[in-house]
Amino acid sequence: MILTKNLNVLWASVLFETLYRLGLRTVVVCPGSRSGPLAIAAAAHPHLEAVPILDERSAAFFALGLVQQQGRPVALVCTSGTAAANFHPAIIEASLSHLPLIVLTADRPPELRFCQAGQAIDQVHLYGHAVRQYRELSLPQLALLPYLRQTLCHSWQASLWPDPGPVHLNLPLRDPLDLRSEANFHGTLPENFFEQVQPFVPPRGVLPLPWQQWQQIQRGLIIAGPSHGVDAQAEAAAIDRLSHFLQWPVLADALSAARGLPNSIAHYDLLLRDAPLQKYLRPQAVIQLGPLPTSKALREWLSACNPLIWCLEPTGDNNNPLHGRCQTLAIAPQAIDCPADPLPPNPYLKDWQNYDQRLHAQLKQTFETIDWFCEAKLIYHLPQWLPPQTAIFVASSLPVRDVESVWHPSDRPHRFYFNRGANGIDGTLSSALGVAHRGQPTLLITGDLACLHDTNGWLITPQFQGCLTVLLINNQGGGIFEHLPIRQFDPPFEAFFATPQQVEFRYLAAAYGIPYHCFKDWADVEAQLRQTPWPKIRLLEFRSDRHQNAQWRQQVLARLGAKL
Repeated sequence: MILTKNLNVLWASVLFETLYRLGLRTVVVCPGSRSGPLAIAAAAHPHLEAVPILDERSAAFFALGLVQQQGRPVALVCTSGTAAANFHPAIIEASLSHLPLIVLTADRPPELRFCQAGQAIDQVHLYGHAVRQYRELSLPQLALLPYLRQTLCHSWQASLWPDPGPVHLNLPLRDPLDLRSEANFHGTLPENFFEQVQPFVPPRGVLPLPWQQWQQIQRGLIIAGPSHGVDAQAEAAAIDRLSHFLQWPVLADALSAARGLPNSIAHYDLLLRDAPLQKYLRPQAVIQLGPLPTSKALREWLSACNPLIWCLEPTGDNNNPLHGRCQTLAIAPQAIDCPADPLPPNPYLKDWQNYDQRLHAQLKQTFETIDWFCEAKLIYHLPQWLPPQTAIFVASSLPVRDVESVWHPSDRPHRFYFNRGANGIDGTLSSALGVAHRGQPTLLITGDLACLHDTNGWLITPQFQGCLTVLLINNQGGGIFEHLPIRQFDPPFEAFFATPQQVEFRYLAAAYGIPYHCFKDWADVEAQLRQTPWPKIRLLEFRSDRHQNAQWRQQVLARLGAKL
């Protein structure tokens, strides 16, 4: 029973009770006056966790981390005005990554818009095409509570199906915006008001697949992009069944749960940098699951080979940036029903596995001779040094590319998280905190610029419950730009592209009360990462030379395939 003598608070309480019954468990709340009734109702709900976060941009990315970890929508609340605009980058990421998010923006009532009333902007369709649904809710009225309930049920469904993503509900509210009782207000709900509010179960359709055509292809590949959501392991199991039946190799992005499958080729990125191997391993056809992996070498190779491609994507998204000979099938890997008996062993698969094993041996031997702080060596050793069951959040830009090149699955399972929809560096720290909040101990692998771009993420620390280790690769600037043609032109390269920042991270950590440690040598790196249990939060700085690492990648790492 919801008891209140304030119409706005009753409206907000019905809103959150409806969302709770649909499946909501966490509300991220940013401070403000106009959103007061929403904050009051969220904080008072006995079964919802309401997390207060000052910075709206950081709060939105924190919510995205929670969505990835929980596999369910998270609600995001802010006041009117530019507060709502600060949600926009994370909403774009949620849209492109198909992450369900319930965005609740408080707003001025119609009579206080476009008249310089203060803290009022045009919030109608504020996020454009980045949301799956936009609704301007009515001003609170007792008679319209059933309308509120039904609108919320439909919006929740729209966030999950047919294409998961953010929805935006704009809520105009008049004073009073607090808990003051209103004269002659008697708001009650029927006992059965929430009776039909149930979690939405997306329907699962099964499409016919071209099994006969696939079985006739001798040189076929399965390419798996990054895995999102709690179904990652089920997706990997489905890919494993498909690969086992067809006897095709799996080229899985390092951020895919399929990377460790028996038929998975860990080092395809390095193999495909060698021209003779590119020609020898040329495929006839590809089954692509989700977006293409990060690897530039893979994309250029596929573009040159121009194989037949079947893109399996449950949302029907166009995942073919190469514009090759592609057919999109709106089906999830989990819905694939493979025939029982596998096809005969495939020499094409054996060739890939042989080259992958040989390149891994080359990689191991190469790293054994390196005693300086090589960024790729750090990434290479993480699977062996991290405690089992560690969750790993990988920043965009150079860290994700090093993971793609040298990460080799171990017998210690690790779950990857990431913001790879828009491939931006914004919100990296906040999203990692969201992944770790009440979840598994988490490692964030980030560069210095990505970390500095989101320093307000540290403001979440007092509300944070979990373990997060930030592994900061500090090479004084944007290391990814060292691998682009613009590197040859300085000026303007160093000042306008590499953009080194003069920040002492130990002082930055101290300002936020974050424990800090700078690695001394490789033994220190291993000891710190193997340490258990991990503290609540810490910053580990790995100082490296940007120019030395770029030169090594270009002269040594990129040429390992040629030695095979």
